[in-house]
Amino acid sequence: MLFTSKSAAEKRKAFREGLASGKLLQFPGAFNPLCAQMIERKGFDGVYISGAVMAADLCLPDIGLATMTEFVDRGRQIANVTDLPAFIDIDTGFGEPMAAARTIRSMEEAGLAGCHIEDQVMPKRCGHLDGKEIVPTDIMIQRVKAASDAKRDQNFVLIARSDARAVEGLDKAIDRMKAYVDAGADMIFPEAMKSEKEFETVRAALDVPILANMTEFGKSRLLNKKELEALGFNVVIYPVTTLRLAMGACDVGLDNILEDGDQNGVLDIMQHRRDLYDLLRYHDYNKFDESIYNFQVSDTPME
Repeated sequence: MLFTSKSAAEKRKAFREGLASGKLLQFPGAFNPLCAQMIERKGFDGVYISGAVMAADLCLPDIGLATMTEFVDRGRQIANVTDLPAFIDIDTGFGEPMAAARTIRSMEEAGLAGCHIEDQVMPKRCGHLDGKEIVPTDIMIQRVKAASDAKRDQNFVLIARSDARAVEGLDKAIDRMKAYVDAGADMIFPEAMKSEKEFETVRAALDVPILANMTEFGKSRLLNKKELEALGFNVVIYPVTTLRLAMGACDVGLDNILEDGDQNGVLDIMQHRRDLYDLLRYHDYNKFDESIYNFQVSDTPME
């Protein structure tokens, strides 16, 4: 209720301006709305919402089992608690091109600033796993065109992700990316590049904003912000980082409780109650509550 002061349209406009700024925008992944608020507090440029993380949150593998409704609900929850632009993974669009168009409308209505759609077949696989399959180029062009045509706010950023590098090689993947731009993609997401040289080659081939995926334990070396800036990239996402950090800490803490019988040994790695309350803005909610209920009703009849 008290978190956001910017409308969805204002956040989309800010995202577009950021893409045109020449600056590398850093978008950590948020595994829940509270994490999104922390990302804003830390001073990042935006929030990313990963399909793999949403699936994991439901204890599902990243193979297209989570539904559009579940994606939209989580996207709305996160977009509603931050003034940062947030964009979301929509996998392959949740069906045929018409379904992709419906998904775009739903994500706009949920307050998102953009989304990315990919050229894998359904059921899809995590982009950094082997054995991926991709649809023919003309099918992905249909997806992208349908999604682009569905936009009502032209500042909503449509990102086309290509997983073709691992299947067809870099040259053919670049040909696909160019076709996706022609079909209406505002940005390109080249997935699972194998070297800095490949990132550089993609950047040189395209004249639209490009996204780098810096996910841990994947195909790509984790490039530093300065390296990505030098390569001319526009956005970098850290999709699963916060979830991995949180689950890693949970793993350690739960083991400690089993072994020691209490949590005293892990208090120093926990978020303190005062810090949680500060992030939740308890004080602001209390002030709002007092402003509503701490008032006097006059006994004098109104004239």
